[in-house]
This record gives sequence, C-alpha cells and structure tokens, in this order.
Amino acid sequence: MPAYSTNMRLKFPIVALLLETVIIILYAVFVVYDDGHEHHPDPHGSGNKSEVENPVGLYPMFQDVHVMIFIGFGFLMTFLKRYGFSSVGINLLLAAFGLQWGFLLQNIWHLHDGKIQVSILRMINADFSTATVLISFGAVLGKTSPVQLLIMTLLEITTFCINEHIVGAFLEASDVGASMTIHAFGAYFGLAVARMLYRPGLSNGHNNEGSVYHSDMFAMIGTVYLWMFWPSFNSAIANPGAPQLNAIINTYFSLAACALAAYATSSLVEHKGKLDMVHIQNATLAGGVAVGTCADMSIAPFGAMLIGVFAGIISTLGFKFLSPILASHLGIQDTCGVHNLHGMPGILGGLAGIVAASLGKKPDITPGYQAAALASSLGFALIGGAITGLILKLPFWGQPPDQNCFDDSLYWEVPEEEEAGESLTHTDHSKNKAEV
Repeated sequence: MPAYSTNMRLKFPIVALLLETVIIILYAVFVVYDDGHEHHPDPHGSGNKSEVENPVGLYPMFQDVHVMIFIGFGFLMTFLKRYGFSSVGINLLLAAFGLQWGFLLQNIWHLHDGKIQVSILRMINADFSTATVLISFGAVLGKTSPVQLLIMTLLEITTFCINEHIVGAFLEASDVGASMTIHAFGAYFGLAVARMLYRPGLSNGHNNEGSVYHSDMFAMIGTVYLWMFWPSFNSAIANPGAPQLNAIINTYFSLAACALAAYATSSLVEHKGKLDMVHIQNATLAGGVAVGTCADMSIAPFGAMLIGVFAGIISTLGFKFLSPILASHLGIQDTCGVHNLHGMPGILGGLAGIVAASLGKKPDITPGYQAAALASSLGFALIGGAITGLILKLPFWGQPPDQNCFDDSLYWEVPEEEEAGESLTHTDHSKNKAEV
C-alpha cells in the first residue's frame, strides 16, 4: 500500500464538509420547529402517536439515550490498548453525523406541509439510528479509516431507515426497544462489512489487538453507563403509562438477571473458574438487547428475567467459542464481538417478540408479522452490509495497512507513545484465547 494513501489532510475534510454542507441545505429546505399540532408516528411500532403535552417532557429520556450513544458506546470500545482516541473520538464523529442524517431520512416519510418538524421524540429516534452505526463500528474497529466510516454511516443509516419504515409502517410490527431493527440489524450489517473487508494478514492476530489493565478499566466505564441507562433506551418511545412503565421494569430485571448469568457462565468456561473481563464488559448488557422487542409487553418480571438469563449465557458462550470459529472459518474478524452482544441477543429478542405475540401479550400484533420484521431486518443488514463493504474496499478511502491497524497514531496526534514492548499483560479480544 502506498505510503501516502493514509494521509487524511484533503480527503477527510472534503468528505466531512461536503456531507455537512448537503445536510445543511436539506435542513434549510425541509426542517422547521415543531408547532405542536402534528402527530409523530413511531417507527418502532410501539404505537406512540404523539408526544406528551409538555413538548420537552421526554428530554430526560433523550438525555439518557444521548449518554448511552456518546459515553456508553464510545468507552465500551476503548479496550484496545493503543486505540482509545479512535474508539471515543470516531464514535463522537460518527454519531454527530449520523444523528443529522438519520433525523432527515427517518422523517422524510412524515412530511407535514412539506416540512419535518423537530421534536424531542424525533431527536430520540435520530439517536437510535446512530446506534446501528456504532454497533457496526465495533465489528470493524481498528481496521478502517475515518473516511471509510463516514461513508459507512451514510449508507448504513439509509438502509436502516428503509428497513425501519417497512417494519413499522407496512408490517406494523412491535419493536419498542429495537432488538431487531437496531441491534440485530447493526450487528449483521457490521459483520457483512467486516467479511467484505477481510484481511488475511490479520488472521493470526495483531500485536495491538488486545488490552492492558487500564484500557479494560476504561471500557468498563462504557459498560456501566450502558447498563444503567438501558431502561431509558427501551422505554423512551413506548406509550406513556403502563407500556412505558413495563419497558422500564422489564429491562431493569432482564439486565440484573443477565449480569448474574454472564458472570456465572464466564467462571464456568474459564480456566480455574476465573472471570474474563471481555465477558463482563459485554455479555452483562445482552439482557437489555434481548428484552427490547417485548419490553413494553406484559411479559411479567420473571419473563424478563428468563430472557436476560438466556441472553447472558448465549453472549458469554459466543465470546468464548463462536467468535474464534467466525474468524477462522468464515473470515469474519469481529473486533468487539458485536455478534455476541447485539447479533444473537437481537435475534433472541425478535424470537421472544414472536412468542409474546402468539401469547397475546400485546394487542394488534401477530407472530407472522413479527417474524417478517426479524427477517426483513436481517436481510437488509446482510445485503446492505455486503454492498457497503464492497464500496469501502475501493483503494482511495485511506484504509490502514495491516501493520498499522489498531493504532491511533496513524490518524491522530498522539502526545505520548507507549513503548511497543510494554510489559503489561494484555488480553486478545478477537481470539479470546483461553488462559495458559
């Protein structure tokens, strides 16, 4: 790869400012303040047709979701020992662009007198659209350039909004916490991109593809923030009243049960019963993902706990056994293990929604349409991700060469380089090797 290909001095500013210019023009044409007279359809099928009477009443929920997007997702990916700037910094970049683009595309279906009216509910949904990109970002973390990731954000949110509209408007499926439309979609979109960007040179791992003690501590900041605020994520767009309260309670108990199951499973599968920080950072959150589809339904606290336990177990087992198989046999180099935290638990959530629909836990939804919503989300994710991956393979996006992957210094001014021969013990996250 030519030495100059990773120079971002022109290509990154041009792409970033061009995208922002286009967005500003579109906002000038279409976006106005909410006058309080329009109903706001909810794309996730919760049935929430309007905001509460107080136009800023949802702002606390919006704040919680915002914290998850910018702190939770950002710090969760800081486990790589030499990639912390990129994990938090590029997370901020993609989310800032994604929420603007997502807001436009989600609401282009719902023009009022030719305009899109800004409301807190729509701002929450715009944040949700960015979550899909941040999930996919985890699958290709350390192996892509900022320009590639901006292009991925543009294409992924476009695909996401099409699928979301089909699931919510045509299938009228219920997915209030977006297990299917955000988590499963984001994971499999990212895995498809990762497969297209497969690097044979990384098949045996990379010196920087691991953690040190303090980087794992930073990653736990993201875990704890996500764990604390997930009830808001799953309940923010639910109908006010009993459905919203159900979503809070079900997520609360699913996360708690999931944490116990993840800790227990980690101890069970690791050498001498020790806990693996990879599992604790990720699998403890799987309950929030898996309970999302039926969060606002009357599944009872014990039902939410059962979903959480299953999610914690399959997520932990995925990190231990499945990730190495995906990497070695399918060529899917999933840096953060998004398949285990978002992919499989997202599918579990979709299946739980199908079961809940068949048991009559929510009126006006059917198992068939719930299943169709899951299939649509997976189909759009895999096809859209594969096409996006092929576009990102083009040689002029400034992607890093193999030897410079997982290293901030290629795209950042790093004030103090750590010694390459650092003696601190590190964990290989991609291979998740058992302790010797």
